[in-house]
Amino acid sequence: MTTANAETTPTPDPSPIQGEGKIPLLTRLLAGFLAAQVGVFALSAAFPPDMSRAKRSSPVVLGERGAWLRALPVENGRWRVRADLQRTDPTFLKRLVAVEDARFRWHLGVDPIAVVRAAGSAIVHGRVSSGASTLSMQTARLLEPRPRNLGSKLIEMVRAAQLESRLSKDEILALYLTLAPYGGNLEGVRGASLSYFGHEPSSLTDGEQALLIALPQAPEARRPDRRPEAAREARRAVLDKMVRAGVLTTVAAVEAEGEPIPRRSAFPAMAWHLAGQQAAAAPASQPSVLTTIDPDLQARLEPLAASVAASQGPEATAAIIVVRIKDRAVRALVGSAGRDRPGGWVDMTSAVRSPGSALKPFVYAFAFDDGMLAPDTQIDDAQTRFADYQPENFDRVFHGKVTAREALAYSLNVPAVATLEKIGPEAFAARLEAGGVKLLRPKAEVKAAGLALALGGAGITLRDLVTLYAGLGDGGVVKPLAYTVDEAKTREHQAGTRIARPEAVNQVLDILREAPGPRGRAPSALTRGGPAMAFKTGTSYGFRDAVAAGIVGGHAIVVWTGRADGGARGGLTGRDAALPTLFDVADLVGAPPTAPRPIAPKSAPGALQQLRTVADEGPRLIFPPDGATVQVEGLGRNSRGLVLAAGGENLSWYVDGKPLADDPVGGKPVWRPAAAGFYRLRVVDDQGRAASARVRIRAPG
Repeated sequence: MTTANAETTPTPDPSPIQGEGKIPLLTRLLAGFLAAQVGVFALSAAFPPDMSRAKRSSPVVLGERGAWLRALPVENGRWRVRADLQRTDPTFLKRLVAVEDARFRWHLGVDPIAVVRAAGSAIVHGRVSSGASTLSMQTARLLEPRPRNLGSKLIEMVRAAQLESRLSKDEILALYLTLAPYGGNLEGVRGASLSYFGHEPSSLTDGEQALLIALPQAPEARRPDRRPEAAREARRAVLDKMVRAGVLTTVAAVEAEGEPIPRRSAFPAMAWHLAGQQAAAAPASQPSVLTTIDPDLQARLEPLAASVAASQGPEATAAIIVVRIKDRAVRALVGSAGRDRPGGWVDMTSAVRSPGSALKPFVYAFAFDDGMLAPDTQIDDAQTRFADYQPENFDRVFHGKVTAREALAYSLNVPAVATLEKIGPEAFAARLEAGGVKLLRPKAEVKAAGLALALGGAGITLRDLVTLYAGLGDGGVVKPLAYTVDEAKTREHQAGTRIARPEAVNQVLDILREAPGPRGRAPSALTRGGPAMAFKTGTSYGFRDAVAAGIVGGHAIVVWTGRADGGARGGLTGRDAALPTLFDVADLVGAPPTAPRPIAPKSAPGALQQLRTVADEGPRLIFPPDGATVQVEGLGRNSRGLVLAAGGENLSWYVDGKPLADDPVGGKPVWRPAAAGFYRLRVVDDQGRAASARVRIRAPG
């Protein structure tokens, strides 16, 4: 039994234990720091630095060995050439950092030591006497220019930190050297170095380095071309800083002070059309485009094209392409005779023009490849109508029975059309298109390919034409052209597309090597020690286009002259207006000498002895033609002589009325003139029909 005053057990105090539920101070500080960091990153992501100026730069196109060809300006005509640290003098980079921002490699965009020093100096002197801008802050100011005041400086600090969080130190340095102003419309160290010193900043003198460090701080006040004394003083001040920073000796600084102050020069503009196209197509992040252009060859061909065009009239222009066959590298490309001539801004290598007879080699190559013809198959060159098409030869003379070899070597039209009829014009065009070359026909959507394709009745660009000829020089394998070094490395090992067998192609090349050269030059097969040029000319309707294409010394070359507006020109043929230049270009390319292939008699297989024969109209004297002047390498009975050529059968040759015997070794008529002068040649067949020519022989030397 319990009582009221009985003793009871005390109840525990429900209040919390002391300190329980309280967050430690360190934890709160860490949480606050993390929250601040998140806030900073959120603000940085929401308000990133404006990088638009960094994305717009002048792409630079270089030749194969790094020579500057051309660059394109950016907005307002400014030259903002993207810096390439791999092509920039490392000593210059080291000295730039030492002078402008010694602790650049370790600070996070703002150098606290420099800030404290600048603040202390301002307090002592009562004004700002030293800056605290790092290279990162200067880069931020170049990206987003602002008035020079304290507020702008604080914004630059924030932007510098943002850049540091986004880019590496080398990327920031490259960006600074891309945007830094150097006076006038020059931005970036590469453009400044080329304009002021005439070379890339890959190797700089001490004085050049000091000037390039000094200019961005006051580019207009120190412009070397306008204020040379101010530039000299600024350079001297930087040289002193280099000495104090321990990156230059006093002796070297004194020598650098003696360097002349440079003048500004214009940027190079070689291979103007191609370089412009490559620059426009370059990615924004790519500082340079390394092309396959040989600057030395390009520099020789540009004045040659200008000279040739000037000799052909005030409205004429010219274009030249040289391609190395093994890797399809474009070694030189002259798009016009100069921008100072009519139509000079038009790239004629990309314009669609008529090739004239320049596609005939492919007609015969396909016929040989398909077993329709052999080089010595006889074809009738006679007046012939092919449905509604009736071709004529250029001289409006028909030559009777000729071989395919003769028809191609002397560019006879009727045999070429007859051969194309056997192949089929659609099949011919399709075969070229399989190799990546498309012929453009007028109203092609409603008009099928016709036999006029053999004579230039379809358009083609000179780039496509040289693509075909490079394939002819590569055993019938067609590949795209290579404009950059990387493309050339790919092309060399690329399979390509075969459009004809090597045997057929070699037969065509043999014929083209036997064709008579331009006036004043002996045929290549008779030139001892000279390169064996295989070439073909073409003349379009109305003499609008004069074309010569050749293969020599491992290169394919195409030369064109005409008017950019497509206007007619009276009497200028491919042989007269383009072929001499083709030989000049071949000499400039420096093709190594090769032994000429022998001109030997050949016979066609029995089944290919004849093609479309008609009544023979008598012999046709082919070489030398009437009125020709022939330079021989020697005179007399022991000379090599001239191999005479004529169309017809059972022929006898006479020189000034005296019979000429066939060569006892080759079986062909070989004439060895005894002296220089004029001669009358006459060829007579067994039916008494004759052809004659009056020629002039020039002595060697």
